[in-house]
Amino acid sequence: MSFHAVNRRRFLETAATISAATLFSSRFGWAAGEHKINKIGVQLYTVRDLMKEDFDGTIAKVAQVGYKEVEFAGYFGHTAEQVKQILQKNGLTAPSTHVQYDELDEKFPSVIEFSKTVGMDYIICPWIPEELRKSPDIWKQASDKFNKCGEQTKKAGMQFGYHNHWFEFLPTNGKLPYDELLKDCNPDLVKMEMDLCWAVAAGADPVKYFEKYPGRFPLVHVKDLKTKPKITSGGAQNYGDTVDLTEVGSGIIDWKRIFAHAQQAGIKHYIVEHDHPKQPIESITKSYQYLENLRWS
Repeated sequence: MSFHAVNRRRFLETAATISAATLFSSRFGWAAGEHKINKIGVQLYTVRDLMKEDFDGTIAKVAQVGYKEVEFAGYFGHTAEQVKQILQKNGLTAPSTHVQYDELDEKFPSVIEFSKTVGMDYIICPWIPEELRKSPDIWKQASDKFNKCGEQTKKAGMQFGYHNHWFEFLPTNGKLPYDELLKDCNPDLVKMEMDLCWAVAAGADPVKYFEKYPGRFPLVHVKDLKTKPKITSGGAQNYGDTVDLTEVGSGIIDWKRIFAHAQQAGIKHYIVEHDHPKQPIESITKSYQYLENLRWS
């Protein structure tokens, strides 16, 4: 066999090995120890003003940015079937929706029916109103309510969850409400959608929660923080209004450190959000582009 023939054979063998490795890493979404987000989602609350004017068109724009998943926070008069068709038309899925605290009692069966028709897996309570938070017993009451909702959603083949803001990490009667929720909520019935930005803004470390409560965070909200604010002594309830939010990757949050614990946390859905963007589509585009290119070990 000639020198050229041997070299050619070695070249082909090497090329085949590289091709197989490339195919494998592409198929499973990682290479050389790196991980990425395969499906990036967005909370439609970010584009709520646009949706009021043009529901269908705004969802189409979200899909055009590149998002594959959306999380709802209102349907603007559309039926479940209409919502389902709009999502299918744009190649989107909606794994979750936000439902207000006062909809968790008599209205909850209809919430489940609507959500299941659309094809959702999670029903999330995003907020406990300030007037209710004045009661020292609210967090135990909320846990009991969430457990009941969790039982109902489980029977329907779905999962209930809670989304935090900043106030859950500010002491109430010497305890952190978020810790009390994790203690009192049945982990099989109630999952947590951790808003990573609000947690960091309030001085909490998401990684420590992931380590202490593994597998309880299937969804996370992803937005950024320009500067770390000072915690108001005693935990003023309007503290969140002073936080300077920004697009993902434009702030101070160490996303690689947090996402390195994604498997431990149980994260399945990464959902971009910005509470008050000046230009909503521009905002979600910038966040999407950052996350699309983000890699971590």
